[in-house]
Amino acid sequence: MSYWWHRVMRRMMLHAPFWMPYSPPSPYPQQQQQQPQQSSGYPQPPSYPMFYPLMPPPPMTPEEELAMLEDYRKALEEDLRELEEELKSVEERIRGLREALRKQGRQP
Repeated sequence: MSYWWHRVMRRMMLHAPFWMPYSPPSPYPQQQQQQPQQSSGYPQPPSYPMFYPLMPPPPMTPEEELAMLEDYRKALEEDLRELEEELKSVEERIRGLREALRKQGRQP
């Protein structure tokens, strides 16, 4: 089975915190020479983050999946255009630097 949903979620930056934040330190410092602790009725929260497994979203209807994939394709095409523009500007800068070095008499 392919995990296309994982790539889609990562690409569309739907990163929600899938863990609980650290619990705050206890308000009362624990001392060794203290009477036996009496429970206040509330369990002590763990002092470490609780990680929950990343579960795939529920199955989509074909219409929902088609709409989501079309949006994803549009986003990818837009990213591709931006990357192509960035590549062109980098290539122009490289050409300009090579010409400047050639004019100064230094060959790379």
